[in-house]
Amino acid sequence: MRTSTRRWWHAGLGLVFTAIMLFPVYWMFNVSLTPRNDLRNDPPQMFPVDPTFEGYQAVFDQQLPALVTSLLIGLGCVVLTVVIAAPAGYAMAMLDIRGGRTLNFLLLVAQMIPAVVMAMGFYAIYVRLGLLNSVWGLIVADSTIAVPFAVLLFTAFMRGIPRELLQASRMDGAGAWRTFRSIVVPLSRNAILTASLFAFLWAWSDFVFASTLARNSDFIPVTLSIYNYIGNNTTQWNAIMATAVVASIPAAVLLVFAQRYVAAGVTAGAVKD
Repeated sequence: MRTSTRRWWHAGLGLVFTAIMLFPVYWMFNVSLTPRNDLRNDPPQMFPVDPTFEGYQAVFDQQLPALVTSLLIGLGCVVLTVVIAAPAGYAMAMLDIRGGRTLNFLLLVAQMIPAVVMAMGFYAIYVRLGLLNSVWGLIVADSTIAVPFAVLLFTAFMRGIPRELLQASRMDGAGAWRTFRSIVVPLSRNAILTASLFAFLWAWSDFVFASTLARNSDFIPVTLSIYNYIGNNTTQWNAIMATAVVASIPAAVLLVFAQRYVAAGVTAGAVKD
């Protein structure tokens, strides 16, 4: 009886904390459906009594290009991150390269550098290279945050792959690249999905690089578009919240469908047999 009571108490406490954390999300959705004339009601409406979709209509009329731009940046960041990080993790985990520990330490240090500091450095470089206000510039900048984490993730995962598989492939005449492409990559599905998810979410939610490197671009991501929208239109809050809701959907969907792969990818290499 005492154990059952304790479990119900823990479950109730968890539900309370979950409700508190998710209330801003609910309020965002509630305001997105509230008519413009009811936005300043006191007290505010806790539920959309007379819901309207004018905010979502404004999203697809005005914010669709920004959503497409964010999607392109996110997918580009995923491709660049995996292409760089997977071979690097393979080399550090299985090829016993010199300076592997030093490189691991440098990757950890790179993740501790504030994004705003890196943005200032990218700005000075992009001015000279002509990459300011470009989608490619944002893809490269966002990848510099995702690549160090992905390399460490691939390294930890690939160290758990049995060495006997690599030795068998070498006995069959496969080189390092053929082994990586035919054996290591298929076995690293969880790590690839995890690294891709984190890279996409970072690029999708980035604001620091976007506001520094693409403020005057014709193609801006949705985070910067929402910021500009708030500055230009402070009365149509239902449209602003509708934009935030739509921008949250891809991240939520990816997290729901990829959570078990993420759990397997993040914990890979944590326990040795």
